[in-house]
Amino acid sequence: MAWRVVEHGNRRWNVTIAAERRANSAQWNLVFSFRCASTEPLSLWATYPLSSASKAALFAQAEKLSNEALTALLSEHLD
Repeated sequence: MAWRVVEHGNRRWNVTIAAERRANSAQWNLVFSFRCASTEPLSLWATYPLSSASKAALFAQAEKLSNEALTALLSEHLD
């Protein structure tokens, strides 16, 4: 199930949220999965510049992001 759905370039994108912690780091990094909902399968992962020592706090910060911020992140990775 998508966390959110955004529109970009006449396509609908299902957005899923995740947290990633690299080895030897106490910080969780915010990561989004974008999957195109059209018949042409396309997906990508994008790291957002938010991190936290708490995964729950990171997800709470993600809830405050606008769809416009997500669309801008998607656009950066498609160009």
